[in-house]
Amino acid sequence: MSDQPNQQRNQDLQSVTGEDELSPRIDVDIAGIHFENPVLTASGTFGYGQEFAHLIDLNRLGGICVKGISAGPMEGNPSPRIYETEAGMLNAIGLQNVGAERFLKEKLPFLRTLRTRCIVNVFGYSTEDYVRAIEILNEGDGIHGYELNISCPNTRCGGMVYGNDPRLTAEVVAASKKAARYPLIVKLSPNVTDITELARAAEGAGADALSLVNTFVGMAIDVETRTPRVSNITAGLSGPAIKPLAVRMVYQTFRAVKIPIIGMGGIATAEDALEFIIAGARAVQIGTANFYAPETALRVADGIRDYCRRKRTHLAGLVGTLKVPQAGTGVVAAPHAG
Repeated sequence: MSDQPNQQRNQDLQSVTGEDELSPRIDVDIAGIHFENPVLTASGTFGYGQEFAHLIDLNRLGGICVKGISAGPMEGNPSPRIYETEAGMLNAIGLQNVGAERFLKEKLPFLRTLRTRCIVNVFGYSTEDYVRAIEILNEGDGIHGYELNISCPNTRCGGMVYGNDPRLTAEVVAASKKAARYPLIVKLSPNVTDITELARAAEGAGADALSLVNTFVGMAIDVETRTPRVSNITAGLSGPAIKPLAVRMVYQTFRAVKIPIIGMGGIATAEDALEFIIAGARAVQIGTANFYAPETALRVADGIRDYCRRKRTHLAGLVGTLKVPQAGTGVVAAPHAG
């Protein structure tokens, strides 16, 4: 599905006046999915959602993006699979999951009881695997969209292999889009030379929206034993350390494509999220922060609302409104592909 028309965008960019200033709208539509607020939990950091039901009110989330689901169950990588770094976390879980059929029977019924939107992250080792997983998931009611995971760095095939090659990206996106009953959000890898090339490939193949970025490939070594800290040797780095890199990639992608963007990468505060939104993201996902502060997504949503109230604008009036210096004229709005 395409971005909203420019006329609507211009209307959205108008500041709120009068009585509206006390009640800013932070709901958002992405690929035909309506989110009550722009803050989702990121795949791989929030289980299947129910694990956090005793910690926070899940109905206050904009959406839950469940962990990666494959056609069949996956055991994931052996331990150790997580290592805390100075400004983030390395993980190489390896997409452990119950498989699509058990997800429909055991996990989706609970998610259907929530008002929050359910996005299912989909993984495969081959294009046929992705399509098979989607065909199984299509049988479930209560799913609002798919997030196509072509960016996981912790498997030996599939995932990031697709996300590093524009031709393979286009192939798997086109096949998945053809099979999908629900809107398709494509999750991009940051481990590329030019993320806009992959973004354009996904858009051209029919992606309804993009989410970025997944984790950066890294590693850590125990110097006493001279062994890797994570059994997979390399792992995905997330958390505050990657935020400036992720914001930059959202900004670059916003200028390259017309479809909506969901930004992520080290978000822990409302100010973090607003950086992504001003750079061009229409919504954000909270990842690593869920491990140590499960209420983060709720705080971020409240903070965005407070900011909009203070700035007398709706959320839509902030998306992609970065002002960049220009010689002789002060600052001007950054260009956008739309």
